[in-house]
Amino acid sequence: MGAFTQGCYKTPVQPEPQESIMTGEHLKLLVSTIQRLSLVRDLEAIIEIVQRSARKLTGAEGVTFVLKDKDQCFYANEDAIAPLWKGQRFPLEHCVSGWAMINHTHVVIKDIYADPRVPAEAYAPTFVKSLLIVPIRAINPIGAIGNYWASEHECTPEEVELLQALADITSVSIENFYIYEGLEKRVKERTVQLEQLNEELEAFSYSVSHDLQSPLRSITSLIRMVTKNANGKLEDEDLTMLEAANKSAARMSALVEDLLTFSRLDKKQISKTRVDMNTLTADVAREIKNHLNSNAEIVIHPLHDVEADTHLIQQVMFNLLANAVKYSSKVQHPRIEISSEEQDDEIIFTVRDNGVGFDMKYADKLFIAFQRLHNRSEFEGNGIGLSTVSRIVHRHGGKIWAEGKKNEGASFYFSLKNRVD
Repeated sequence: MGAFTQGCYKTPVQPEPQESIMTGEHLKLLVSTIQRLSLVRDLEAIIEIVQRSARKLTGAEGVTFVLKDKDQCFYANEDAIAPLWKGQRFPLEHCVSGWAMINHTHVVIKDIYADPRVPAEAYAPTFVKSLLIVPIRAINPIGAIGNYWASEHECTPEEVELLQALADITSVSIENFYIYEGLEKRVKERTVQLEQLNEELEAFSYSVSHDLQSPLRSITSLIRMVTKNANGKLEDEDLTMLEAANKSAARMSALVEDLLTFSRLDKKQISKTRVDMNTLTADVAREIKNHLNSNAEIVIHPLHDVEADTHLIQQVMFNLLANAVKYSSKVQHPRIEISSEEQDDEIIFTVRDNGVGFDMKYADKLFIAFQRLHNRSEFEGNGIGLSTVSRIVHRHGGKIWAEGKKNEGASFYFSLKNRVD
């Protein structure tokens, strides 16, 4: 427990353990203690539970919970009729608790005044007469539990066994605490890093929005002015170059806008309402056909209603339909079909086209930003659309995947969990 005289540090003979006489009540208390310890993630709560159980198991007048702190014993807490050494530290070599940890075994002292390891002057002001100390964990102990009595008490093998069993249980709980504490620390550190990254992303978005869009608008404006004021003075070749430059600027402006939209997705709050997918999809189909001037046949089968963010799901449908129209534009009779079906607690939506399709060995790249399976010379695009769709679907708790075959079309599927009955 407390300090003892340096120079008397030697290992006395410990009593041989006898056959266990653990009772049913003791086992019930140990099981109850295990159950309570399994629910706590706080060191102070662990100590409090263990101290109370230790007193009940042995009938001691006091219990001290000691933690090993490098080369010192830290008396973390006490459950006793009067406090003794709570909050104090002693060198491992100078206290009996340290002896138990160093020697990896229990200490039984019937009369502290008759044991050469204990200085009488250290215990004179206290009520302690007898001690039982067990290490917390036999291999590389991390602490000790000390029981003490106000009158001479001869510890039984049962009491030693019970307290050591409690100490073994305690070691697991403390190790779990340190594991959880380490995980929580890592989570907090990661959260701080993510917050910093988000701040940097916001700064980048601001820079993109203002520092890139502004000169792009100036470029397109200057091109229009030069073309308008040319009055036939420019050669056809020059006009072709200006038109190409204007298209490049427009393409870059569109890419910037898509990047901004993509970067803001995680910050947008999802507001779920009942969405009529038939009406929404029909509106999207009309908009796409008008915008792309497409002759594609778009067939909308009866669709299930869902609980979702209307604006975000509209963006999902727009991107998937626009993608289907684009990649089927080179076939003679382009056809897109949209359907849905109920599977367990999910609604699976399908957007199927008869376009150029893709090789399934590259399917894992479809939803990664800037990954393209076709050259820009074949099909316009910046590789952001499908990654945006994927992020929106995942934010709704759903999944997205695709199937295709080269020159035989593609099918894109996404699931939404929150359906409307």
